[in-house]
Amino acid sequence: MEEYQDQSLRGRVFRRLRNDILSGVYKEHDELREATIGEELGVSRTPVREALRQLELEGLVTIVPNKGAYVTGISKKDVHDIYKIRSMLEGMCARWATRYITPEQIGELEEVILLSEFHLKRKNEEKAVQVSELDGKFHKVLYEASNSRILEHVLSDFHKYVQMARTHSVESRERAEKSIEEHRAILEAIKGKDEDQAERLANAHVMKAMENLHIEE
Repeated sequence: MEEYQDQSLRGRVFRRLRNDILSGVYKEHDELREATIGEELGVSRTPVREALRQLELEGLVTIVPNKGAYVTGISKKDVHDIYKIRSMLEGMCARWATRYITPEQIGELEEVILLSEFHLKRKNEEKAVQVSELDGKFHKVLYEASNSRILEHVLSDFHKYVQMARTHSVESRERAEKSIEEHRAILEAIKGKDEDQAERLANAHVMKAMENLHIEE
């Protein structure tokens, strides 16, 4: 039981730090001090140290002997590579979703599109964040509809890694409108049981989002 609790604690610290790095709470080159993080999270330094080692394996943290742990961050090339790989996987996801999607999931996707259009017309400052969150929800439902836990897990991780970039991608009203139109087209292809079209549209959707960010290799 004690070993399980230790693993659970390490996992909780890891997830918290990982999310803070990917969401921009910690910036590139920031030092991650074990003692400070331990105090903030109410844990000892041991689970923090283990979490930092795990983050180093993911390439998000660099541990310098006798100095400390520093945020590596996500480079433009990292984001570029993720989008290229993701475009192919999103296409596969849409193809599989065409085969396995349920009426309930179709309803969820339609609701997300309607909510996206509603928030896009609003003039509040949170509009970009709300549209971005709905964009993420659209893809999340699509991942679930693919009926593949492995594909869902991989694509969900990619979404986390480009979380900040995705928010910037929908800040432009023009891009946000096109993104919603692309979502609708993907959904229509899925509803029409056109696997080839669904795959093409999903692949192109991700590539257009990358182009909008002006990311180069």
